[in-house]
Amino acid sequence: MKQKLGTVQMIYVSCMLFSIFFGAGNMIFPPNLGQQAGTQAAVALLGFIITDAGLAVLGILAVVIAGNSMNDLIGKAGKKIGIFLTAAIYLLLGPLFALPRTGSVSFEIGVTPFLPEGTSTFLPMFLYTGIFFALTYLFSLKPTKIIDIVGKVMTPLLLLSILIIFVAAVINPLGEIQQTSVNYANGPFVEGLLQGYLALDGFAAPVFAIIIIDSFRQRGISNRKEIIRNTAIVGVIAIVLLCLVYSALCFIGAQTSGMEPFANGGVLLNFAVYQLFGKWGNLILGSAVVLACMTTSIGLTTSFGEYFSKMFPRFSYKSIVTVVTLFTWLISNVGLQMLLDTVLPILVILYPLLIVLVILSFFDRFWKGKTEVYVCSMVFTLAFSIFDGFKTLGWSLGGLTEQVMKLPLASLGIGWIIPAAIGLVVGLSPLGKAIGKKLRNS
Repeated sequence: MKQKLGTVQMIYVSCMLFSIFFGAGNMIFPPNLGQQAGTQAAVALLGFIITDAGLAVLGILAVVIAGNSMNDLIGKAGKKIGIFLTAAIYLLLGPLFALPRTGSVSFEIGVTPFLPEGTSTFLPMFLYTGIFFALTYLFSLKPTKIIDIVGKVMTPLLLLSILIIFVAAVINPLGEIQQTSVNYANGPFVEGLLQGYLALDGFAAPVFAIIIIDSFRQRGISNRKEIIRNTAIVGVIAIVLLCLVYSALCFIGAQTSGMEPFANGGVLLNFAVYQLFGKWGNLILGSAVVLACMTTSIGLTTSFGEYFSKMFPRFSYKSIVTVVTLFTWLISNVGLQMLLDTVLPILVILYPLLIVLVILSFFDRFWKGKTEVYVCSMVFTLAFSIFDGFKTLGWSLGGLTEQVMKLPLASLGIGWIIPAAIGLVVGLSPLGKAIGKKLRNS
C-alpha cells in the first residue's frame, strides 16, 4: 500500500523548505543584482536562480535518492574527499559564515534604521545578536517542532511582508529601469552565478535534506519511492516560491538602476521601503528580514547539531548546539564584509565540486556507484576551479591563467564543465579502474 502525504501537509513542508532556504543572503543579493544589471536584470537573476534555488533542490533530491543523509551522497566520492567536502560544508554553513551572517544582516536591515543618527552600532549589535542566537538556541532544542514553527507562522508573515513591498513598488515605482553603466567583468549572467554561490543554498541543500526526510517519516511516509516523489513535489513548489520572491526583489532593485549605487542590497531595500512607506516601511522590511534570517539560523543550527551528535555520540545534541550558538554570536559581530570577501573565492573553488557530485549521482546506475568516476571527475573539476578562485581574488598566474581562461565556457563562469567531462571519461577508462583499485586498497 502506497503512503500519501495530504495536500495541506505538502504545503507545510514546501513552506518549511522555502523558509529555510530563503534567508539572509536571499534578501540582499537579488535587489543588488537588479540595480547593477538594470535592463539586463532578468539575465543576472537567471544566473542567481541556477546556482541558488536550482542547485539547492537538486542537492536535496540527490541525497534522498542516494539514501538517508548527506553522507550517503558525499560518500560516493570516497572517504577522503567525503571528509574534506563535509568539513568544508559544515564550517561554511556553521559558525564561520552562514550562521553569523544571519545575525549581522538581520541587524543591519531590521535594527540599524531605527537607531538614532550617529549612534555607535557595536553595543546594540552585540545585544541584538545575543538575543537573536538565544532564540535560535531555544527553537533548535526542539527540532521536531520546526514544521509548526516555520511552516505555520513564519512563512506566511514573511511572504506577506515581501508582497506588500512589491505591490507598492508596482503601484508607485521608485524610478525607471535603465541600462546601467556598471562594468561586469564577466557579464550579468556570471555575476548572477557568483551571487548565487554567496547565498549558500547549494551548500545547504545536502544538510537540510535530513529535515525533509525526517518530516516525511514523522507523517508516516517510509516508502523510498514515495519519499523521492514527495521530495520532488515540495522541491518544485519551493523553487516556484523562491523564483517569485527573487523576481519581486530584483524588480525593486532594478527600479533604482538610474540612481547612485548602494553599498549593498540591504541598504537599497531600506531606501526603497522608506520611499514607499516611510518608517513603517522599514518596520515591514525589518520584520521580513528578521524572520528570514531566523528561520535559516534555526535550520542550520538544527542540522549542524543533529549531524555532529551522530558523528560524535559522546557529545550530546544540546551541548553541540550550545557551543555553536555561543561561538556564532561572537563571530557575527566581526563584520559582514570581511566574511563575504574571504569566503567568495573559497566558494568559487568548491561549488563546482558539489555540482559535479550532485549531477553524477543522478546517473549513478550507469557506472554502478564506482568511486573512481566521482573522484576523477571532481579532481579534474578542482584543477580548473582553482584558477577561477584565483581570478576572484584578483590573483594571476600569468600566461597560464590566460590560457586556462580561453577554454570553452570559461567566459560564462562554467569552464569547469569540460574538465569534469574529461574526468568522467578517465574514470570510466582502464586508468580509472586502476585508480579505483588503489582507492579501495588505501
